Amino acid sequence: MTTRQPKPYTEAQERRGDRFIKFMSSVNTGLYRRTGGRVGGRLAGAPVCLLTTIGRKSGEPRTMPLLYLRDGADIVLVASKGGFSRHPQWYLNLLANPEVTVQIKRRRMDMRAEVADDSRKAELWPRLVEMYRQYDDYQARTDREIPVVICTPR
Repeated sequence: MTTRQPKPYTEAQERRGDRFIKFMSSVNTGLYRRTGGRVGGRLAGAPVCLLTTIGRKSGEPRTMPLLYLRDGADIVLVASKGGFSRHPQWYLNLLANPEVTVQIKRRRMDMRAEVADDSRKAELWPRLVEMYRQYDDYQARTDREIPVVICTPR
């Protein structure tokens, strides 16, 4: 049995994808906020939260809907961006300022984000893929090491 190796995205595909992600994220965030997560609170069976970071250039709050995994009191996120060649902006923002807010349904939590080290990522990755199997395809599609982020309550 052969396994299909996903091809990397072209620059044009990534440009179109960036615009699509920005538009859909804006729609999803608005619906999520208005309905307390009843609409936009799941994607392909996986739970969705809203992550708010502070823009590293603008200093303005930036909110992104993301799949998440609960690990005790921690919230685990994957900076996959669908396997694009560059990290998502939210990830770059939290590297500059790790103080974030995570909203799950109507509950908002002030948290501190930290990138998982290799051993912690290896421990979490199978659970993340079990939750959303496309993460393995995303990693196979890019040369970039996809980071796993752990948000811990402040």
